[in-house]
Amino acid sequence: MTIKLINIGFGNIVSANRLIAIISPESAPIKRLIQEARDEGLLIDATYGRRTRAVIVTDSRHIILSAVQPETVANRLDNKDNYIIEDKNGKIY
Repeated sequence: MTIKLINIGFGNIVSANRLIAIISPESAPIKRLIQEARDEGLLIDATYGRRTRAVIVTDSRHIILSAVQPETVANRLDNKDNYIIEDKNGKIY
């Protein structure tokens, strides 16, 4: 099994295998989603006090806030320089 990791800014990394959506935080429904996650203890703020530019939804219902543009995060999904962990050999590539 291969695990692909993506940098979401400021050295924070998430598993690409767990991502459901990368969205902009501008609309009211997304703001409600963020507030509900905060109330349930499922919000992860990775902005370091900066403006939230991307909201990442995971399959575990966690909501991750990032200061990086959604397009940038999406481009990093396609980038070959992402970290890949190969379970079979136990090596990090």
